Amino acid sequence: MDPKQTAVVLIEYQNDFTSEGGSLHEAVKGVMESTNMLNNTLDLVNKARELGVAIIYAPITFTEDYHELSPEPYGILKGVVDSKSFRKGSWGAEIIESLKPRPEEIVIEGKRGLCGFASTNLDFILRSRGITNIALGGFLTNCCVESTMRTGYEKGYNVITLKDCTATLSEEEQRLAVEKNYPMFSRPMTHTEFLQEVEGIAQVATAGRGYTA
Repeated sequence: MDPKQTAVVLIEYQNDFTSEGGSLHEAVKGVMESTNMLNNTLDLVNKARELGVAIIYAPITFTEDYHELSPEPYGILKGVVDSKSFRKGSWGAEIIESLKPRPEEIVIEGKRGLCGFASTNLDFILRSRGITNIALGGFLTNCCVESTMRTGYEKGYNVITLKDCTATLSEEEQRLAVEKNYPMFSRPMTHTEFLQEVEGIAQVATAGRGYTA
């Protein structure tokens, strides 16, 4: 994977999920700890930046009264409304401080549902930058990450799911998503395996530039 054609897409690393005191943190805390997803993601981002991989953030946000949604939401989005999560301007909606985007990095706009592509400019940004490989991490393993994975697969991207950089509501849901669903629509990897693939291409490119006949 050429780092110039590769992006890490970080889905909903926001305080409501990721931080103590977040409205949904207790629901995902157990799996976050078992996968060590936050520390793994920090390691991933630091090393991916060094390799020249694009870092893209895909937060979800809503107005105070959630008027972007149906008057009677159901399923996972009802849970968001009932818990008053991801409201614009709130601490809970902010990207976690330890993953604060750098000025040159991109924060995707308009995510109001599960898929990172559906209501956003993600596809436009990836294509305009010549990115063909996307590595996904974040919340929830079997919801927004999986929805983004499936759409990315159908749009023709080379999709990598970072199985140790994800978390969801239970160990069973985590296991089933990673073992059963992810291999159907992506190339599941640990963040270390992903970095090794990118680094290998980067080293070959560097060696090639240094070669003289």
